[in-house]
Amino acid sequence: MLIIPIKDGENIDRALKRYKRKFDKTGVVRQLRSRQQFTKPSVVRRAQIQKAAYVQGLKDSLEN
Repeated sequence: MLIIPIKDGENIDRALKRYKRKFDKTGVVRQLRSRQQFTKPSVVRRAQIQKAAYVQGLKDSLEN
C-alpha cells in the first residue's frame, strides 16, 4: 500500500501527481500486463538483445 503524506495547505493535485509517480515506479501495472500471457524465456532474451542493440545503435549515432 502506498502512503502519500500530505502537508497542511498542500494542493490536492500536487499530492495526486506524487501518488501517480510513486505508483508508476512500483511497476504494478507492467507486472500485471506481463502476467496476462506466458512468454517463453527464449523470446524474452531475444527481445532484450534486440533492445540492447537498438540502444547501442542510438548511442553510437550520437557519438558520431
